[in-house]
Amino acid sequence: MQKYIRVIILILASVQMLNAQGVRIDYSSPKEYVIEDITVTGVKYLNKDILVQLSGLEKGTTLVVPGEEVTKAVDKLWEQGLFSDIKMYALKIEANKIWLEIYLKEQPRLATVNWDGVRNTEKESLMEDLELFRGNQVTEDLMLKSKQIIKEYYVEKGFYKVDVSIYTKEDTSMQNTVALFVDVDKKDKVRIEDIAINGNTIFTDNKIYRSLKETKRKRWYGLFKPSKYIEDKWEEDKLNLLAKYQKNGYRDVIITRDSVFDFDENTLSIDLNIDEGNQYFYRNINWVGNTKYTSLELKKRLGISNGDVYSQEFLDKRLSMADDAVGNLYLDNGYLFYNCTPVEVWIENDSIDLEMRIIEGTQATISSVIIHGNTRTNDHVVRREIRTRPGELFSKTDIVRTVRELAQLGHFDPEKIVPVPIPNPNDGTVNLDYSLEERANDQIEISGGWGANQIVGTLGLRLSNFSAMRMFDKKAWRPIPMGDGQTMSIRAQSNGKQYQSYSMSFTEPWLGGKKANSFSTSLFRSTYSYGSANIENFTVEQLNETLPDEFHYSGSGPEKITNADLAKAVRNGYIDDLHNAIGGLTSGQFMVTTGASIGLGTRLRIPDDFFTLYHELSIENYALYNWNYFNNLFTTGVANNFSFKTVFGRNSVDNPLYARSGSNISLTMQITPPFSLLNAGADYANMDPQEKYKWVEYHKWNFKSDWYTRIWKDLVLRTNVEFGFLAHYNKDIGASPFEGFRVGGDGMSGYNFNGSETIALRGYGNYSLSDAYGGNIYNKFTMEMRYPVSLSQSATIYGLAFLEAGNAWSDFRDYNPFTTHRSAGIGMRIFLPMIGLMGIDWGYGFDPIPGM
Repeated sequence: MQKYIRVIILILASVQMLNAQGVRIDYSSPKEYVIEDITVTGVKYLNKDILVQLSGLEKGTTLVVPGEEVTKAVDKLWEQGLFSDIKMYALKIEANKIWLEIYLKEQPRLATVNWDGVRNTEKESLMEDLELFRGNQVTEDLMLKSKQIIKEYYVEKGFYKVDVSIYTKEDTSMQNTVALFVDVDKKDKVRIEDIAINGNTIFTDNKIYRSLKETKRKRWYGLFKPSKYIEDKWEEDKLNLLAKYQKNGYRDVIITRDSVFDFDENTLSIDLNIDEGNQYFYRNINWVGNTKYTSLELKKRLGISNGDVYSQEFLDKRLSMADDAVGNLYLDNGYLFYNCTPVEVWIENDSIDLEMRIIEGTQATISSVIIHGNTRTNDHVVRREIRTRPGELFSKTDIVRTVRELAQLGHFDPEKIVPVPIPNPNDGTVNLDYSLEERANDQIEISGGWGANQIVGTLGLRLSNFSAMRMFDKKAWRPIPMGDGQTMSIRAQSNGKQYQSYSMSFTEPWLGGKKANSFSTSLFRSTYSYGSANIENFTVEQLNETLPDEFHYSGSGPEKITNADLAKAVRNGYIDDLHNAIGGLTSGQFMVTTGASIGLGTRLRIPDDFFTLYHELSIENYALYNWNYFNNLFTTGVANNFSFKTVFGRNSVDNPLYARSGSNISLTMQITPPFSLLNAGADYANMDPQEKYKWVEYHKWNFKSDWYTRIWKDLVLRTNVEFGFLAHYNKDIGASPFEGFRVGGDGMSGYNFNGSETIALRGYGNYSLSDAYGGNIYNKFTMEMRYPVSLSQSATIYGLAFLEAGNAWSDFRDYNPFTTHRSAGIGMRIFLPMIGLMGIDWGYGFDPIPGM
């Protein structure tokens, strides 16, 4: 009715408007005119040409006056909601030509917003969703929308009876502007006093209460889920409740009554009546339209047997959502256009017969693979990780695997790798579009840590997308050559004169560019020193008479021998001459380690292509003087560690920054040649330590496994098992003083002193669970629950809680995997692209430390 009244008013208004300006029009005899010109007046901020277009009138077209065109033009302008007054005039008429004027009065503009009953923090939150910006037009729609947003904001906070009033007043400081007033009366929070459930026989009241995730009764312990009533959440909870019944076979369940009423002034009560219906079971499942796979094969993949409880949710999961769903049989074999529709063909008592109607379609071939968003990473780096190639059949599994491989590169935001199939049913092909978003993963490390009771400073640069081939291209230095996926790392650590460490490494993940064969190399040097040796009462001439020429001093008075001098003497074999020259050295001690490694890795295809194999040759040289951190096995001399390492691993982790599924398992064997077997006549039991450990020999075994299991949404359980064993070839030589396991602490505390492997076990002091020079066997078990705070590109942040246990032993005869030291605690991890992974843990050890 209101619509018709409005049309009548518009018609009358248009007639009146066209009769203005002294133009004579005969309304009893409509006449057709050609619009010669249209002018718009009265507007200040809007585009006049666009307004003419919105009216539907156009210069050069015919217009019947009086007629419907004028009414429609005015109506279209009213529909915009931008004007408070609209008039249309016929300025001039000559013969069959007409000149029109459209007068528009704009809605007032917003000058200020005045709040009453709203806190500043609430106002800031509300302004993010409201469109109350200075200069915006104040329309009825804007005020209604704002009122609704404000009301929903407070209802969600528990103010169910909030009263919101919005009105305007003319602002006299500027023409055609208004001040907006927002008055909010929140009243008291409204809680849910009780939820009365009727008709339930299958589930107890308590089970139903637990299924209502967002709607809770008043409880003294309801701190994290207060008893607020939010209508949208209540509707979701009712759907969840019905889904719970349907999952258990009650397909006919309905809510017969749902009423919300006031219990008292500040509380509500809810009455919920349920008609559960009968429980249903699968009886016969028949397959129709399948030619590629037999009905028996499909039924086996479906995993539903006759007599199983009927569940639509489980059926949908087994048809299309599970990793081993029926649909994946087809989708992994090119049948992109496959469709399966389950139809209930017969229902008798509590039994249901299903007919699975399959349309297989034709196999789809990949026509092209499109990648975009890789602004820094070269195309060939992306394409070599893509498992879906033009000419091959479409495969859902290959797409999922491609997303995983691209995430593992670290160059792109794992949460935003979006593959989009673009099917072409006409020719049976499909295009695949991979949308990527680059993330900065080069890292600059400037940090300070605590190790060996001292502050250790670190300066490092890690380039994760380096391009060695473009180093000589001047245009590529912006600021560094990048895009080929290579890794270059340079790192230095020091606490001053006592400790210095320098390392450099390079990795090419695709050596040759055709296969995933990695090449890596590294160089490193570290110096640990304490104290120095002073020469007293000896002249330079006296020293030079004793020492070799290359160790001569210049000058005429007493000098100070530095640790660098001692290292030179040790390496060149005249440390005894130096001892004799100054009557022995006791105040200085040091260990200098220099080494290099080269490695080759490859991806395997058997047992599956998650497996990898890595080989490495390394050489380390140790120069020691008075170094008593090997339990006095070896204190002064030179030792060489030439070893071969093989790592056989399988990594199926879905996301390197925050894993939700998959595992990372590795078995490492590191061996040296059995030098003692080549010198069978030597008496190693009585041999001088310098000779015994000149070439270190051992075989070392490590097993590590990490498993990631999604518990609920992004809540993930990580389980870890580790085992390490350092063994020897010759019992007269015994265990190597190098390569042991030092267990305890955070695993990141500065540095260690004897070439051993640091094993973290939170809740205990650093290295406190093994001998000073490290144990020869260890095992460790971890359970860690993780939940993310942020998974954005700028920062990956997650909290964790852990249970941990482990221990170390010097002799295999003492090994007992059940005598572990247990701990528990909480922690936080933060990954920032330019800094890397940072973390903090607090742990409590439950068991006493031996000897303390």
